[in-house]
Amino acid sequence: MSREQRGPNEKLGAVLALAGISNAGLARRVNDLGAQRGLTLRYDKTSVARWVSKGMVPQGAAPHLIAAAIGQKLGRPVPLHEIGLADADPAPEVGLAFPRDVGQAVRTATELYRLDLAGRRAGSGGIWQSLAGSFAVSAYATPASRWLITPADSSVARDAGPAEGSAAPLKVGHSDVRKLREAAEDARRWDSKYGGGDWRSSMVPECLRVEAAPLLLGSYSDEVGRALFGASAELTRLAGWMAFDTGQQEAAQRYYIQALRLARAAADVPLGGYVLASMSLQATYRGFGDEGVDLAQAALERNRGLATARTMSFFRLVEARAHARAGDAHAAGGALKAAESWLERARPGDNDPNWLGFYSYDRFAADAAECYRDLKAPRQVRRFTEQALSRPTEEFVRSHGLRLVVSAVAELESGNLDAACEQGVRAVEVANRISSARTTEYVKDLLHRLEPYGDEPRVAELRERARPLLMAPA
Repeated sequence: MSREQRGPNEKLGAVLALAGISNAGLARRVNDLGAQRGLTLRYDKTSVARWVSKGMVPQGAAPHLIAAAIGQKLGRPVPLHEIGLADADPAPEVGLAFPRDVGQAVRTATELYRLDLAGRRAGSGGIWQSLAGSFAVSAYATPASRWLITPADSSVARDAGPAEGSAAPLKVGHSDVRKLREAAEDARRWDSKYGGGDWRSSMVPECLRVEAAPLLLGSYSDEVGRALFGASAELTRLAGWMAFDTGQQEAAQRYYIQALRLARAAADVPLGGYVLASMSLQATYRGFGDEGVDLAQAALERNRGLATARTMSFFRLVEARAHARAGDAHAAGGALKAAESWLERARPGDNDPNWLGFYSYDRFAADAAECYRDLKAPRQVRRFTEQALSRPTEEFVRSHGLRLVVSAVAELESGNLDAACEQGVRAVEVANRISSARTTEYVKDLLHRLEPYGDEPRVAELRERARPLLMAPA
């Protein structure tokens, strides 16, 4: 369904011409993006002609899908007002801004928290369904550059008015901040063990809206405010990581941007680097290796002389992942060597941040294996994967499953079909225990690589074991 505007939508016509997209091409792209989110759309070139020449405004998710489709072609986010659809359903830009003013930063973050929860409670995917396919790596350019120029606000003290329904303002103290940090710690454990799609993980966005948002909008001293922004940044980054793990790339991007802004208000440069590293991993996973390098190097540059050796090792490891995806074997090897060197310098008494508790030599070896997988060096993949799998743990179940898939790919590329299927079966067993779209995608990639051997009984058995996983709703 659609409603009519006054006259032609000249803005949409001009942007389509700029992007070089035909009416039929736009209809096809919008239908495809809708299908990715379970929507059955049947737009055609005539539909697009009505949008342009008669000013018809499509309802529901369509305006956001149109913006996303054009944005993919242009390589940048396209706001609704640019295509003459600003009066469609709201909020396509929520979470993408990186305000200079700390007060505006609070409003931007809390608006994102409220919007996401409304969508989740509706059970329809909310804004994330509307924004399907709207991830644009270029949206990270401004946040990264502003953080590099000014990684800390001068003051974050806030004197708010009375809390809603109360004569006294909400006064925030260190005990309030401790509760948020405890929530973040619990969420990290659940995420590692059960995946970003587990029901417990979905409590993080609600915690942000119900707990963090009122505190951010309350009154606090500069000291308490820094701690509050830091705890909120950790939770916001976690929400982004969980969205990333469940395939909601557009949600993850917005959470990451707000987490980086909150880390700047906290004056926590290592935490800001961690958010940038998360952005880098997402960009790399999406195939933007060069941009992933830029984001990882931004994290490194500001943390020289500030972060612990273990933290610097992790940042160099993330950089190596991006170099490998970009196909630069020399740079990837150099970054891996530097990451290992930093890790060797780490000592038990170092003041490592709590959020780095997952990082050990096992994790280094696992990511090194993925680097060499991207560089098509199966011997190195096998060597590092054996080290990564040497000490399996129930604490990091998802990571263990991903390592098994990488091991299976290395065995296959080395000509060891039996070993590849054996590792594949173990990986499927893990994947069926957790809720992680990323792990499922790894399994799908392995099965795709095994297609030339589809007549082999071992491959058929693996595919049958993976059937429930592949048929599960996204």
